[in-house]
Amino acid sequence: MHFVIELWNFMKVRKKFWMLPILVMMLVLGGLVVLSQGTAVAPFIYTIF
Repeated sequence: MHFVIELWNFMKVRKKFWMLPILVMMLVLGGLVVLSQGTAVAPFIYTIF
């Protein structure tokens, strides 16, 4: 959690708010990869793509 706070402070101080959508999409896609690794949710994720 400390990393997230430091990242937020970095973006706030340096005015790098354009990085926020990129980080959110990376987290979403990473979550999809984790969920699709042999779980019951995998068939539903495959139908999205």
